[in-house]
Amino acid sequence: MLTSEDIAAAALSLDEAEKTRRQTGLMSLRFPQMTLDDAYAIQGAWMERKRAAGRQAIGWKIGLTSKAMQYALNIDTPDSGVLLDDMRFEDGSEIPPDRFIQPRIEAEIAFVMKSELKGPNVSVYDVLNATDYVTPALEILDTRILRVDPQTKQARTIVDTVSDNAANAGIVLGGRAMRPDQVDLRWVGAIVSRNGQVEETGLGAGVLNHPARGIAWLANRLARYGARIEAGQIVLAGSFIRPVEARHGDTIVGDYGPLGTVSCFFA
Repeated sequence: MLTSEDIAAAALSLDEAEKTRRQTGLMSLRFPQMTLDDAYAIQGAWMERKRAAGRQAIGWKIGLTSKAMQYALNIDTPDSGVLLDDMRFEDGSEIPPDRFIQPRIEAEIAFVMKSELKGPNVSVYDVLNATDYVTPALEILDTRILRVDPQTKQARTIVDTVSDNAANAGIVLGGRAMRPDQVDLRWVGAIVSRNGQVEETGLGAGVLNHPARGIAWLANRLARYGARIEAGQIVLAGSFIRPVEARHGDTIVGDYGPLGTVSCFFA
């Protein structure tokens, strides 16, 4: 376990990396002994710094829900991060050129909760019953931690990603809101294009075979720390496409068919 001083120092380095847009080194190299619990402690300390600066938590994101991403990081469990009020962008927003370091886009289904979810033993059916509506979403990922260390060539690991707030940096909600019993969430699909060219496609079933399953996992994990998913919060269920690089001048559109479209432009 890392010391409280180690955790505070790591959180500060992430905060400075985001503000200066200069990435910090791998936590997995800096603290070779660190555990997944240490990584969540660093994430929590960083989010606490943001709250102290006036930010408000509006929900959660779940990541690493697809087999492809789990295989890439040699893990068998999702991860999670916190959504803050300044991360939310309106559909069609222009993203300022100096906002992110290396932004990428993922297509997801956002769940907006009408009642709280508190584990343990939360099921998919509990999630659906607690959901007000679902809507298309784009998640903006960013990397405050280097993807690869330039000296050792070591790639970041799960502890780096979790420390970095599960790589979350922004969300764009759009399209058509639907009650969860009005749509088969496993068959919700998206065609994601960049500047009119199709880059990725996917189905909701790519998220743990059902997008609500990741939210049940999150509620049960949070219960270990005395926390819960609150009514009114937004929960990003996890991506069902590979990340799409977002460069200056790129327009990204997620076409969800009957659920409409959601888009943003990177200035």
